[in-house]
Amino acid sequence: MKNYNIMELMICVAARELGNGRTAGIGSGAPCAAAMLAQKTLAPHLVIMFESGGIDPLIPEMPVSVGDSRTFHKAVRAGTMFEVMQACSRGMVDYAILGGAQIDLYGNINSTMLGSDYRKPAVRLPGSGGSNDFASLCWRTIIMSVQEKSRFVPTLDFITAPGWLDGGDSRAASGLPADCGPYRVITDMAVMDFEQESKRMRVISINPGCTFDDVQNNCGFELLKARKVFTTKPPTVMELRILREEIDPERTIIGR
Repeated sequence: MKNYNIMELMICVAARELGNGRTAGIGSGAPCAAAMLAQKTLAPHLVIMFESGGIDPLIPEMPVSVGDSRTFHKAVRAGTMFEVMQACSRGMVDYAILGGAQIDLYGNINSTMLGSDYRKPAVRLPGSGGSNDFASLCWRTIIMSVQEKSRFVPTLDFITAPGWLDGGDSRAASGLPADCGPYRVITDMAVMDFEQESKRMRVISINPGCTFDDVQNNCGFELLKARKVFTTKPPTVMELRILREEIDPERTIIGR
């Protein structure tokens, strides 16, 4: 019997992807929890950067948003959005962790609107914030999302943040920096990367209790499958303790 929920699993998997001594542009919610967990486990020297300007803070508890004053707590620098985005444009930020309402097979993200008419959308979403800059300029973009057909769609209603665009070399041809782009997609069912040549989304690890068919049946486009597909390592006792007791004791995020 599992002693964790899907949000805890996704946060732990994302945290393990963040290297020690690296830099990461982080959003609020689950991405922030993952970065905080990484700092308390495998990556104590991970430098967290928020689009609102907080650079390398020691976050005491889960902030409500990237504009929360806690994203500046004991920071190396209380900077500005311009400084953070400038660091991205200079190639100084290794990771971005993002989410979105829609994701396509090349890792492009929509967080702007649902529907066919931008001026009269079926649903108006929060918009880009810093996600376009992060996705365009950070070396490795990690996407966190629940695995649902309504989220993993063949065509986005709007491209807010670029992934591999149309696949192949289309991202570099558009003028975006070479060798950067979507790196991992972490869901409640699997972990995906992107096939090297086509840049199509590919399953590399399946979460405990799920099958490849489960993942495919909850995706609106055909997924590639790596030659060797692993089973995702579940959260450890230590990871769960830190998440539940130190990072999110109110269960604001992990209780979703």
